[in-house]
Amino acid sequence: MQAAVRRPYHVSCMDETAAPESQPDAAEARLVAALRERGQRVTSQRLVIHRLLRELDRHVTAEEVLRRAGERLPGMSLPTVYATLDLLADLGVARRVSVGGPVLYDPRTEDHAHLRCRVCGRVEDLDVDLDAAPALAAARAAGFAPDAAEVVVEGRCAACS
Repeated sequence: MQAAVRRPYHVSCMDETAAPESQPDAAEARLVAALRERGQRVTSQRLVIHRLLRELDRHVTAEEVLRRAGERLPGMSLPTVYATLDLLADLGVARRVSVGGPVLYDPRTEDHAHLRCRVCGRVEDLDVDLDAAPALAAARAAGFAPDAAEVVVEGRCAACS
């Protein structure tokens, strides 16, 4: 499984401009349908944050999303951004990534691992075949109700080595 090359999360990425906005597409239609199916409102904040996450196409913090979304919808608050990003993760159109440091949100939802540099904090996708089933089964056998399993490889990136 070969995924498109994405820019890694790094603090220095926060001031780059987003890729050109893609036209409303099937992904947005799926979001609208999922929200309506759950009886939730389709708000401009939710649509803008979803679009922005897809445009950036990399791991982002809620604070970065707030800065970017504020350019399109002034007055948006950080709690609204966190709530929306968590909702997108619950709907399966984004992924919440906790790798030490700030929580990141990833528009790439299929199974993949992450690399994290302990020196600079850089986070990148790692494309490997993952089978989390044994870990999840062991957790259930231990009486735990797992939601997911995350693989994070930590060390030093090439720039910090």
